[in-house]
Amino acid sequence: MRSIRRGETGPAVSEIRSILVGLELLGSAEPDVFDEALESAVRAFQQDRGLGIDGMVGDETWRALDAARWRLGSRTLFHSVPDPLVGEDVRALQERMLEMGYDTGRPDAVYGTRTARAVAQFQREVGLSTDGSCGPQTMKALRRLGRKVVGGRPQWLREAEAFRQSGPNLVGKTIVIDPGHGGGTDTGVVVPDGPLRWTEADLVFDLASRLEGRLSAAGMRVHLTRGPSPAKPMTGVERAALANSLGADLLISLHLDGHATEAAEGVATYHYGTGTGLSSTVGERLANLVQREIVVRTGMHDCRTHAKSWDLLRLTRMPTVRVDLGYLTSPVDRERLIDPLCREQIVEAILAAVQRMYFPVERDVPTGSIDVRQLRMALSSRPSS
Repeated sequence: MRSIRRGETGPAVSEIRSILVGLELLGSAEPDVFDEALESAVRAFQQDRGLGIDGMVGDETWRALDAARWRLGSRTLFHSVPDPLVGEDVRALQERMLEMGYDTGRPDAVYGTRTARAVAQFQREVGLSTDGSCGPQTMKALRRLGRKVVGGRPQWLREAEAFRQSGPNLVGKTIVIDPGHGGGTDTGVVVPDGPLRWTEADLVFDLASRLEGRLSAAGMRVHLTRGPSPAKPMTGVERAALANSLGADLLISLHLDGHATEAAEGVATYHYGTGTGLSSTVGERLANLVQREIVVRTGMHDCRTHAKSWDLLRLTRMPTVRVDLGYLTSPVDRERLIDPLCREQIVEAILAAVQRMYFPVERDVPTGSIDVRQLRMALSSRPSS
């Protein structure tokens, strides 16, 4: 689908307006034109969903809008192959099932095999036909029954326990490093600087390459989601699918930020979480460790950690964080980011955070105290098998 933008009219514009009115991001479904108010509402929706904020409705934004229109109970949900049902109603069902103690996995808004299995288990226990679909009778039973697990997050407890049992060593563990953007004209934030031209895609790939070397030296199996000059951009869905196919233990996505105001600066880290309070416990811990290590080791402004349900965070099966490593549009941050020594500090910070992730909580160490050079030395001193 081509991008729908300001000034256009027609049925597609009317549908977009209707969805945004239902989400309370727009006051009226009239007029039937893509005006300034609609563009502002689209930008607000894109920001909330972690999409590219351009105020236009292309393929990715349209898929997100289409998913957002559904409310739990407005349609029958079932496992469809090869194109599963996707929507906010699916995520609401997954969160409801998790509250009741049924394992749907991460609430990713996709009605897959695991969700259907959990629904069938619930149906069996309440005496309904176990077809794994969520229709009127299943919805009635869900509304009638109270929560089984009050304040519990069993899926995150399972994730945390599996992580704990994997042991403290980095050797043999698999990590995916995702340098954001790249491919075609997708350069991310671009800032001219005299005769130079700094781009987000190039800088984060340099950081990812440095990080790949450090993590490999510490004994991890490291994969990058792209090379320096990919033929075409990758979506968050494609990056998540690649990480899942590699069976990764962790994924770290690297980005830079930009703002019209040069005063905007600082580093922020994001982990999976929803507006209802569901959050990846392991992902949240990794985000906090990465954020604190970078701030302490570089002196960058602390923009804190945040829960988001963006595609890359939502669809990955392993703990995933996205790190926005400063504002390229800020003279202060840009001076740091174009300095190879500062980029080395950032890499060391992320490596230290990854190592601390595998320490038991009771054996954790103060932020900034790990000498990452010792990790390589410890590996080289291990007897060969």
